[in-house]
Amino acid sequence: MDNTLTRLKSEVPGLDDICGGGLVAGSSYIFQGRPGAGKTILANQIAFAQARERRKVLYVTLLAESHDRLFQSLSTLDFYDAALLGHEITYISLFKTLREEGLPALVATLRGELVRLGASMLVLDGLLNAREIGQTNLDVKTFVAELQGHAAFTGCTVLFLTSARIDDSSPEHTMVDGVLQLEEGLFASRTVRRIRVAKSRGSSALGGPHTYEISGRGIEIFPRLEAALARPSGSDRISTNRLGTGTAGLDARLQGGIPGSSVTAIVGPAGSGKTTFGIGFLRLASTAQPAVHFGFYETPERLCAKARALDIDLPALVRSGALTLIWRPLTENLLDKLAYDLLRSVRETRAQRLFIDGLAGFERASVEPHRMVEFFAALTNELRSLGVTTVCTWEVKELSGPWVTNPSPEILSQIDNVIGMQHAMSGGVIRRTLSVLKVRDSLFDTSVAEVGISDSGTGLHVISTVPVEANRNANGRDAADC
Repeated sequence: MDNTLTRLKSEVPGLDDICGGGLVAGSSYIFQGRPGAGKTILANQIAFAQARERRKVLYVTLLAESHDRLFQSLSTLDFYDAALLGHEITYISLFKTLREEGLPALVATLRGELVRLGASMLVLDGLLNAREIGQTNLDVKTFVAELQGHAAFTGCTVLFLTSARIDDSSPEHTMVDGVLQLEEGLFASRTVRRIRVAKSRGSSALGGPHTYEISGRGIEIFPRLEAALARPSGSDRISTNRLGTGTAGLDARLQGGIPGSSVTAIVGPAGSGKTTFGIGFLRLASTAQPAVHFGFYETPERLCAKARALDIDLPALVRSGALTLIWRPLTENLLDKLAYDLLRSVRETRAQRLFIDGLAGFERASVEPHRMVEFFAALTNELRSLGVTTVCTWEVKELSGPWVTNPSPEILSQIDNVIGMQHAMSGGVIRRTLSVLKVRDSLFDTSVAEVGISDSGTGLHVISTVPVEANRNANGRDAADC
């Protein structure tokens, strides 16, 4: 016996994922949200996807607005195709029928139109109006039940759209198979849209709220990473290979380089050489071992200019396909969207090296800081499963003192390797120092090294080991104690 449910492909990025594989064919759903939340766009995006599959869709409005205004708005969106109107997808208004003849007449008209068109999907935009016409909850239940009964008999999927706040005990909520709630919330000075599957009968769904955005492509949903990737998509690729850091003299301290498929954090204050370290790591990319740079600070032009000052030709690596540069300005970002952008780039390029310049960029994008530990766990687990060796930077004021609380200890425990960089005062001169603080399951040189920056194509390089008695920073702390 086949118990597999038939699913509809919505062509709404992320929607099928949060709905457990897609909307169930022949089921009924409520799309609930305040005006402007995107219910109409979401329903039309799904309707046009079905129409492109040559399935018949009946879109019924119970609103006083004309369809001309609706088409005018939809015409700005990529999924809209005027050639499908009147053929695969039919729009009718039954506002007058509802107002003058009531719910029974509305049901009768809908039945007739569904049979005439042979529709496999019905969208009813304006459920609020139908609720207001009904005198009692029984009227509303009867209306929904009759539509559901006809839809179930014909295999038609029904989408009810409403701006009313429907609670769990409302007749509509209890009778339909699924409820999707769209909301727009204010977080400090930011507005963020989120969608939640509040009900999913007979089907698993990703719980909790998921961010979404509305653009010229329509609606795109970004499932919470820690829910969508609660377990990585592949097995953990434990590698015995070592990748060169690009910093001359450091590989020997790491027993041959950074362990493959690991995550390394370069921690230090501004100006200590973290981005320069990353440029050196990227310069070893090749078409056989491509790399991705994912940064929040320098534009690609400024990054290439910085590399050029080191006599490193990043544009040549980009032209050869060995390097992909991605810049996401540190302005308003969606946390999960950033993660999916990053993972998509790694997958598409089959990157072996990844440099993330600024883990704080993810933290700043989050409107719920308590998510960061679980989010980062999902991200790093997935990167390891993709076989990419990741180097990321985290800026702190200083390595000594309370730096280990920012990032949080829970995040640091998920990082395989930690390299500290800082400024040290010696003989009235500020020098850059580097120390390997952690390499998971591996021996390493614990001494503090002075590093310099060369303009001869090598970038960062180890100069010498810093004597313990000279290894004092401006606060009088011993950097070797980090």
